[in-house]
Amino acid sequence: MMNTLIQGVLLGGYYALIASGLSFMFSVMRIINLAHGSLAILAAYMLFALAQYGHVPIWAGMLIVLPTMAVLGFLLQRFVLDRSLRAGPLVPILATFGLAIVIDNLMFQQFGANTRSLGNFIGSLSYDSIELPGKIFVGELAVYIFVAAIVVLGGLQLLLSFTPFGRAVRATSEDPDTAGLVGIDARLINAAAAAIALVTVGIAGAALGLKGTFDAYSGSAQLLFAFEAAVIGGAGSVWGTLIGGIVLALAQSIGATISPLGFLIAGHGTFLVVLFVRAWLAGGIAGLLRRRA
Repeated sequence: MMNTLIQGVLLGGYYALIASGLSFMFSVMRIINLAHGSLAILAAYMLFALAQYGHVPIWAGMLIVLPTMAVLGFLLQRFVLDRSLRAGPLVPILATFGLAIVIDNLMFQQFGANTRSLGNFIGSLSYDSIELPGKIFVGELAVYIFVAAIVVLGGLQLLLSFTPFGRAVRATSEDPDTAGLVGIDARLINAAAAAIALVTVGIAGAALGLKGTFDAYSGSAQLLFAFEAAVIGGAGSVWGTLIGGIVLALAQSIGATISPLGFLIAGHGTFLVVLFVRAWLAGGIAGLLRRRA
């Protein structure tokens, strides 16, 4: 059981990593980016193409892919999300849904249906393990991914809490019109925040490719895991995202020990329970305030 719990916590680090960008964009712009998973797979494919055809090491490929993802995030906000928001809150969701379909089909056209992996380009790191007390073995790569999640989430928290840009982001998320009155360009702040979110998406895509396999249509599953982790931890909460990812992964790991199908069922069930509890508490508190009023 201890091994199951440890493996679940480490898997939760990956879920927190892929959920961080989704949660960050929602906290700033109140937008759920349905192309989130597809963009993560796109980053993984870019790294694969650089390594396979350009013989670029993965670490060097990250220096190319992450700035590219930042530019994509900036352009996505300025030319898709910002314009679609003017037509109502539902339109950006539809726009990113359509974007996800386009990205998936373009990747399928370019790379086909075969599954790919970045593990072939990192040597023994893809299967090296670390022995813990009690003869428990954990993957070295899984530990690195968990550490990366801590670094990314910690960096986002420091950015939001202790920098002028972070204060501008928080002001824009609370009231963009009032923020504009004090000289904050809400459109520019949102575009910069989207660029940062897409950098985290690129890191998550790399983690997925290194630890497992992916194909052109893997994005929907990654979006689902990211969404569930973000909701369980509280959408918009930086460290809540880590807690949500760990809770989701622990539920999946424990479910898998009960039944082969329990991995997904337990995770989805935990998400639904948390969602219903949150909805009930919100309704109960709102009803109590109405009765007192």
